[in-house]
Amino acid sequence: MLSKSQARAFFLGGTGVFGLIFIALTIDSMRQVPARTNADKITPSVSAGKRIWEDNNCMGCHTLFGEGAYYAPELTKVLERRGKPWLQLFLKDPEKMFPGQRKMVNYHFNDEQIDHVIAFLEWCGQVDLNGFPKTPPLRALTQTVVTGGASSANEPSMFTAICKACHSVGGVGGVVGPALDDVKNRKARDEMIAWIRDPQKLKPGTAMPQIPLTDAQLNEIVDFLLGLSGGPAPAPQKTAPTESYE
Repeated sequence: MLSKSQARAFFLGGTGVFGLIFIALTIDSMRQVPARTNADKITPSVSAGKRIWEDNNCMGCHTLFGEGAYYAPELTKVLERRGKPWLQLFLKDPEKMFPGQRKMVNYHFNDEQIDHVIAFLEWCGQVDLNGFPKTPPLRALTQTVVTGGASSANEPSMFTAICKACHSVGGVGGVVGPALDDVKNRKARDEMIAWIRDPQKLKPGTAMPQIPLTDAQLNEIVDFLLGLSGGPAPAPQKTAPTESYE
């Protein structure tokens, strides 16, 4: 049984020790902040992008670093998921990328503002957040394993950045649109060019967006599709469930 003086000494001593530990941890955290946040990479463009983000209340729909609303996608690592070319087109005209579907407001950003927003999001994606955002624990159970498929050694950069967000080649890419491994068996060169150049003109209301491509980029993509060998990739096979969800 402690006496009053002993209890007082225990309380004050414990408070002092844990207070010093708290102060030490705080100092250590503050020392690590510049390196973890890449403070040296906060350029005027990044700062301008942050102001645009705040002025337009982007967090009213999106989350960033886990903070914000949950109506629209989390954007901390959006540069890794989409890439700059896709984001540039999307921010220019959200509706064009998802005809009749996307509910994001068109803020009519100019090219400079779009570059600022992308610079800000790129900086956000480089901040060390100790593994956040974490990969969804059940994603491994729904991933597909593909064996074989078309080679993508000569894949155009615009095809990788834009087209594969919806289409797949060799089992790699999106599933919104059809796989393109055997598209040359379904469409002639002129048909491909006409379709990619203005899909809404050929099929009003289609989910295929009208991508602003130069003639050189358009021909590069069509040449790539015509050069794909073989038919479609083998049907994806689901991975076997595992006991661990980590």
